[in-house]
Parts: sequence; structure tokens; C-alpha cells
Amino acid sequence: MHSQMTPYKVVIHRGGTSKGIFIKENELPKDAHARAQVIRGIFGTPDTREIDGLGGADVLTSKLAIIGPPTRPDADVDYTFAQVSFDTDLIDYGGNCGNISAAVGPFAIDEGLVPAVEPITRVRIHQVNTNCILVADVPVKDGKACVQGECKIDGVPGTGARIMLDFSDTAGSTTGKLLPTGNPTDLVHVEGHGDFEVSIVDAGNVLVFIEAASLGLKGTESCAEIESNKALTDLIEAIRATCTVKIGMAASLREATEKSAYVPFFAIVSKPADYVAAIDGHFVRAQEVDVVSRLSFMLHMHKTYPGTGTVCTGAAARIPGTLVYRQLSEEARTRSELRIGHPGGVIVVDAQSKNPLGTAFSRLAYERTARRIMEGTCYVKNDRI
Repeated sequence: MHSQMTPYKVVIHRGGTSKGIFIKENELPKDAHARAQVIRGIFGTPDTREIDGLGGADVLTSKLAIIGPPTRPDADVDYTFAQVSFDTDLIDYGGNCGNISAAVGPFAIDEGLVPAVEPITRVRIHQVNTNCILVADVPVKDGKACVQGECKIDGVPGTGARIMLDFSDTAGSTTGKLLPTGNPTDLVHVEGHGDFEVSIVDAGNVLVFIEAASLGLKGTESCAEIESNKALTDLIEAIRATCTVKIGMAASLREATEKSAYVPFFAIVSKPADYVAAIDGHFVRAQEVDVVSRLSFMLHMHKTYPGTGTVCTGAAARIPGTLVYRQLSEEARTRSELRIGHPGGVIVVDAQSKNPLGTAFSRLAYERTARRIMEGTCYVKNDRI
């Protein structure tokens, strides 16, 4: 034991196309300031390389899951998510990560927090940030979550065991309404830029949707193409911040950018088209997707597509009049499965509405894989705590 550092037991776990640090609730201080200091020490932030910690210096790998005993009678575990910024000291608890959510069930089973039941263990997860229940169906063998399987998800090499996640309880979980403004579309005035038509939807996480043409885009641009255009990224943030204030998630544009950078997400949608997936170069054909989307969060473009963004895009596709609904063919509007073309390939969500207006859902589910990568002790310097 090193007297100048404090040890914390952690697990590095991949969930879907993201990777995060998993830690049990009782490992962290209860005091909010002390907890934040420990988290920054574990990740090595703020530092754009996160060189002095476990963070991966990428928005998809600088994520935290805090797992504890359930505080709701209808749940098996509590799960609190944090997006840890690497270029500021912000730790954002404003939403959830659907990809990291995929690893919560396997983590809980492997840690003995939930009894393993073969062949499938259902884990009811209390998602603390949004106070809703996520349902994970996790394949199990010999008392542990399965790792090997035939499920292939774009953005992750190889295959793994298929985990199904149902987010149907998350509709309206952040703002209290599936459509925070009450409208499927709104015309918002963005200071210095003019008026833009958007759809704001709250399911999984809050998303602001905009049509690619409104930004002068085709919709099939790569993340690098979008991020290299500073005028465009500034416009995207101006629209997102304006919508954040409009729905009451921030008091000012500055607060929206500085304190609510994680949510709302911002999705640029367009009709199906051919493009090349940036991660492995495979060709995505228009007939393989129902809608094309490029998504931004934490002021960066997502290299694939977030699970909660998948859920929200699926929900928006079932609400007549939204910008997502507008991109769909008549056939796609009647199908329960929605195929979303993202920069890394395609993700499918099973979005089943309880009524023709899309105001409630019986299922908002998608498949992911997950794998425990490392477990051990992370040392945080005492002068950081």
C-alpha cells in the first residue's frame, strides 16, 4: 500500500460501442465534492490526453458507471451514469449512456449482485439519472455473463453474446414529457443565425433533431468532415443550446454549453443514402437503412450511435410529424424495427408504439454486446482528493 495514494477497486468494461469505468457505490465518498475529486483522479482529468488516469481521452471512453444496491423495490440494482469531460472539470450526470447501460447487467451478475439464472438472466436496472427502469436480458453460463456469441454490432470488432435492452420506461423521463414542447416540430430562432425547424424528443435521453439540409449538409458526411468545420460546429452548438434553454434544461445559452453539454444530444437526420462507414470502410447501402443520422454530444461527433440516441430516434420515428418520421418511407413507418445508418454502420431499434400517435411505447429495445476487460485497483494521488 502506498501512503501517498488511495486505492479504489474498479472494472474497465466495454458496453456496446463505448467503454467505461465501473465502480461500486460504496467505493466512493458520499460528499459530492470529494466524490468528484476522486472521479477526476481515476480518469486523470481535466487533461485532453487523460494521461495520468484511466480515461481514454475520447467521449466514447471517458464514461463512468456507479453501481449500487437498489433504492426502488422494482429494481435489482441502481446505476448512475456520468460523462466525464477531459478538456474541462465537468462531470455531467444529466443523462444516460445506452451503450454503457448494456454492461450494467453483466457487471451486476459477475459481481454477484444479481443471482445468475441460465440461460437468460433478466436484470431490472434503476437508472438513477432519469429515475426509470431499464430491462436487460443477459445470456448466462456457469454463473457468469456470457461473452462469446454470434451477435455482431457495427463499431465493435468481432462478435459477442447478445444482450437485449428495453428502454420503454424512459419516455419523458428527463423533462416529464415525450415531446417537451408539446409539438412534433418547432421553429426556433437562433441568435445571429436565423430560424431552424427542429424536433425535440425525450426518450432514453433528450434529443434535438434537425434535417441535414437545414445545415447545408447531405447527411452522409463523416465525423471528421463535420468536426473540421468550426463554423458548422459552432452553429450546431448554438441551435442545441437554444433548444436546451427553450425546454428549461438551462437558464442561459452559456449554461447550456458549460453545464449541460451532454444532453440534449443533437442529431442530424436525412433520407436513406449510400455512404462508406468510417471505422472499417464497409459500404452502407441506402436500402439497408430507414434513416441516416449523425449525432453530436459533449461538443463532439459520435463515431457510431449512442444507445439512448437509438431509443429516442426510434421513438421519434413513431410520432407523426417529427423530422425523423418525415425521412421514412411509408413501409418503414409501419414496421416495428427502425434501421439507423450511423457513421460506423447500422443500428436497429425495435420501437413499438401503444397507439397511432406514438405517445406511449410497449417496447423500445435494441441489441448490444459487452465485455469485462480489466478489474483491479486504481490509485489516486492524495493531493487530488
